[in-house]
Amino acid sequence: MRPQSLKHLADDAPRVMVVDGSKLVRKLIADVLQRELPAVDVVGCASIEEARAALAAGPVNLVTTSLTLSDGDGLALARIVRDTAGQAYVPVIVVSGDAQQHLEQRRFTEYVTDYFDKALGHEALATFIRGYVQPETIPGATILYVEDSRVVAEATKRMLERQSLRVLHVMTAEEAFALLTAESLGRSSHRIDLVLTDVTLKGELSGRDVVERVRVDFGYGKRRLPVLVMTGDGNPHNQSSLLQAGANDLVQKPIEERLLVTKVLFQLRLARLNDRPVVR
Repeated sequence: MRPQSLKHLADDAPRVMVVDGSKLVRKLIADVLQRELPAVDVVGCASIEEARAALAAGPVNLVTTSLTLSDGDGLALARIVRDTAGQAYVPVIVVSGDAQQHLEQRRFTEYVTDYFDKALGHEALATFIRGYVQPETIPGATILYVEDSRVVAEATKRMLERQSLRVLHVMTAEEAFALLTAESLGRSSHRIDLVLTDVTLKGELSGRDVVERVRVDFGYGKRRLPVLVMTGDGNPHNQSSLLQAGANDLVQKPIEERLLVTKVLFQLRLARLNDRPVVR
C-alpha cells in the first residue's frame, strides 16, 4: 500500500467513523473504542450512503470500513473519503476477515491507508486504531534493525528513538542472526521485541532471508516476534511473496515517519496481547 501523508490526529475528541453492515459489529467496535478512548466520538454507518452523509456533516479523524457493504464496497468508500473536501489525508482502515488474503494478493488500492484482520478481534482493533488517533509508545522495547545504508539507518533510528524505543542496528542479515541466536541461547542481556529489515541488503542474504530464518529456523510466530520489511519495490508479486514468507507487514519507502511508527507500535502492542484473551 502506498503510504499516505497523515495529518496530526491527536485531538481532545477524535471522531472515528465505523462503517459496517452489521449493527452488532458497529456496537462492539464502538464499545471497545469508547473504553480505550473515553473522549472518542464514534459515528456508526451501515452503508456508503450513510457514510457520505456523515462526511458531509463534518470532518473525521479516521475511518474503518468492512470490505462488503450493501451499496458497494470498502474500497469504493475509501476513494469517496479521499475525494471529500478536507478528508484527503484521513487514515482509511479496511477491516475484514479476508484482509490478509487481499494484502498478500495486493488488491488494496492507493486510497487505503492500512488494513486490519478481523480475526484478531475487537480488542486488537481498538489497539490498532488507538495507534493512529492517540499513539502511545512502549518505552524500552527493543527493535533489531537491519539496514546496510548508514545514512538511511541514522534517519530511521531517530524516528524510532523519538518513541523511546531501543534500536539495535546491524548492517547484514548474518549479524542479525548472530543476535537472534544469542538471545535464543540465553546469552543476551535483552529481549528482541521486533525485527525491522530492509528487503535489499549487501551480501548473499536479503530481507526475505531474514523473514524466512525467523519463521522457520528460529521458529518464531508472527505474534512472538513481528517482522516488518521496508521496501521500495512496487511490484505486487514481490510484495506478496514477502508477506507469504512470513512478514507481518510492509513499510513502503521512502519512509513516512508517522506510518512507520504506527506500524511498529501496533505490532509491539499486538505481541503483548498474547497473554490476554482475544475477543472475537
